[in-house]
Amino acid sequence: MASRQEKIGIVGSGLIGRSWAMLFASVGYKCYIYDIEPTQIQKALEDVEHQLSSLEKNGLLRGKLNAKEQLACIKGTTKLEEAVKGAVLVQECVPENLELKRKVWKNVDDVADSNTIFSSSTSTFLPSLFSDHLKNKKNIVVAHPVNPPYYVPLVEIVPAPWTVPEVTKKTREIMSEIGQSPVSLSREVPGFALNRIQYAILNETWNLVNDGILDVHDIDKVMSDGLGMRYAFLGTLETTHLNAEGFKNYCERYANTMHSVSKDFKPVPKFEGPLVPKIAEQLEADVPLDKLQKRRDWRDLCLTKLSQLKKEMEAKK
Repeated sequence: MASRQEKIGIVGSGLIGRSWAMLFASVGYKCYIYDIEPTQIQKALEDVEHQLSSLEKNGLLRGKLNAKEQLACIKGTTKLEEAVKGAVLVQECVPENLELKRKVWKNVDDVADSNTIFSSSTSTFLPSLFSDHLKNKKNIVVAHPVNPPYYVPLVEIVPAPWTVPEVTKKTREIMSEIGQSPVSLSREVPGFALNRIQYAILNETWNLVNDGILDVHDIDKVMSDGLGMRYAFLGTLETTHLNAEGFKNYCERYANTMHSVSKDFKPVPKFEGPLVPKIAEQLEADVPLDKLQKRRDWRDLCLTKLSQLKKEMEAKK
């Protein structure tokens, strides 16, 4: 089956919107990518076609449909109503500007059905900040993907205080259906979960470089050749569980050490000042700015291969 009747509206034709369209199309959803600029839509559709073709050629295409069938599920439009009317879910992917998001969601709210899920890709704003003025605010939820969404499956599902439970439940089901790996927060908190953890790591990374303990190259190896290798398969808590005779034993062994080291942490830094160009210089020595896309392509291939390995190893547990 090359398509199905259920419809998904994608508001925003940038890189995140394109990835979402490809994910939804991989299981046959009819996807409409909306943008106010026809040239942007054309560019997005051409890029999606190129990506799907390349993924299929390299045996990395997700879903059971071939690239041609998936592409046929994706259309572009400059008419918001065409994109969202009758949609099961609307995935908003506009830039991280609060006033813009409030405006976009008001426009969607004016033409969408009363039972359509309003899902935002935001990584920055609590859902309550851009939905309090909507008549269908009970349908709002954040479905925050990890960049790049097509290659990293995690999706954080975050409700507003007025989101009805059925919306978060249905959103999670849809995300699982398209092959993503959803986690459901019980309530909204700044940074959600992923960025709260990521910022904690970045903050201590900054401090270690700032204090001259490690340079940029070596501090990144701590993650890529150390923590990252185990965390690619195990979460932080299961890691502790396995690194001792269970979690209780881990706490008995290491609670005092962890507390002592943590007390040595410095106040939360702000990423500004003279260290910024120093870190940038070291990063650009390894990956020049004109080579970023080549490095991103390599990253995406690594993530795809890792995803395949994780599925293979999961089956052997």
